[in-house]
Formats: sequence, structure tokens, C-alpha cells
Amino acid sequence: MASYQIFTDATADLCPEMLNGLPHVEIIPMNIEIGGEAYTYGPSGTITAGRFYELQRNGSFASTSQVSQSIYLEAFTPCLQQGKDILYLCFSSGMSGTFQSAQLSVSELREQYPNSTIICVDTLAASIGEGFLVCEALRKQAEGYSIEELADWVTENRLKICHWFTVDTFEHLKHGGRVSAAAATVGTVLQIKPLLRVDEEGCLKVMEKPRGRKRAISTQIDHIQAGLLPDMGNRIVVGHGDYPKGAELLKASIADHFPDMQIDTADIGPIIGAHTGPGMLAVTYWGTNR
Repeated sequence: MASYQIFTDATADLCPEMLNGLPHVEIIPMNIEIGGEAYTYGPSGTITAGRFYELQRNGSFASTSQVSQSIYLEAFTPCLQQGKDILYLCFSSGMSGTFQSAQLSVSELREQYPNSTIICVDTLAASIGEGFLVCEALRKQAEGYSIEELADWVTENRLKICHWFTVDTFEHLKHGGRVSAAAATVGTVLQIKPLLRVDEEGCLKVMEKPRGRKRAISTQIDHIQAGLLPDMGNRIVVGHGDYPKGAELLKASIADHFPDMQIDTADIGPIIGAHTGPGMLAVTYWGTNR
């Protein structure tokens, strides 16, 4: 049986601590534009999350673009030349055309390497939710799952990854067309911290409008209590958009309510941050309330 390599993209917001002791994962960088300048985020990238949020706080808005076929070909080909199969766990098709681009690249590579197995799975996830699923897949790989078994496992369990995001400002949601200008104005005046989730189609949806950061965190805790599946695993991941103080508050609240859970913290990078802005707090977990 040929060995296989797991790939994902920079949207997954993986941090080194989450990857400790796990098999190696290849991360495909992604492109972002902010302040009229183009950057690459990910391995050997040209912008850090810290610099990105600094630009946002200075008034710049950002846009992202899907990974091109040429980047996929460049990333996958050396692995195939080494005789390894590939399992690519991709950013949600509900938020980007990246998955479609990947499928086209995979079709081309299958013709060039007919004896290789190349599988592309739509995670229907983003940011720390995608990273959460990637880490769980790496654990299954370490347990000895074949590439086909693991692809099936990811597909069967991806909708049990629950993401809940609270956003500090309406500005970037308004800029991306996710809320109207009128709603953004009213929400800002009322100090509303919009709560979003990634739904069953992998799309980002505004769900609730708690007032104030404390209430927003309390609402996130309510959602964890409503759907947590500890039998799937004891891990909860907290993510933040350049807001470590808020992440510590959320982490402490989770620890108070769920003392048996392991809580990891990760930075939310520019790919999702382009739409949510600085100060965003997120939580992801195994649950029933996707």
C-alpha cells in the first residue's frame, strides 16, 4: 500500500501546538489583497496575521481569491513524483471556488499519474473548524487508516464540526455584503456583536445579535452546552482575530463549564479575517448543532 500525504490550505489556521505529535501536513498558501497590495498567506508567505490586522485597524479592507490550478499542480506534483498518494482536505466550497479549482487540478494530475490515488474532500469548514477536522484526520492517519478509509471518515463526520464566531465590528461584514449598511449602523450603535456559524452547506451565516462582548461569549457557551459530543473527542478549539485577551476570557469560561475538555487556542488568519475583521472570537467542537 502506497503511503499518502495529507494536504490542506492556509485557511485552516493550524498552529504548531495543535500539530504536536501528529503526522506532517502540507499547507498550501493562499492569496490576499489588502490596502491595494497583494500578499501570500501561509508557508513562506509575505504577510503575517498580526500585520494583516494592523492594516485592517488602520482602515484597510481586504479581499481573497481562490487557489489557482497552477499552485495546486506545483504543490501536488513533487509528492506524486515520490510515489505518494494525496488526500487534500479543502476549504469549504460554500465560501470559495477553491474546491472547484482543486478538482480541476486533480483531474489533470490523475491523467499524468494514473497509478496514484488523489482524493479531494470538501471539508465544508473554515478557519479553526477546518483546522480542527484536519488535526482529527491526522490522528486517524497515525492510527493506520488507509487513504480511502480516511476520506470516507472525513466525509461522514465533517458536519459534526461546529463553528460559532462572534464578530467585534460590522464593518467588514458590511464591506463583504453579508449585512446591509443600515443593519451595520444600528448594530454599531447598540454594541451588537454578531454571532455567526458555518452551516450545513459550508456557508457563513449571521445567526444571532447579542449585545456586548460578555453576552456574546455567554451565547457561545450556550451553543456548546446544547450540542457538545464528548464521545467524539475531548477537544475544543478557541480562535481569535488578533485578540488574545478575548481568547483567554472565552477559554476560561469554557474551562469553567467543561472542565474535562482540552482547550487549544489558535490565531485566525487573513483568509477568514478578511470577512470578519479584528477582534473576532471563534469556538469549534464536536457537536450536534452545526
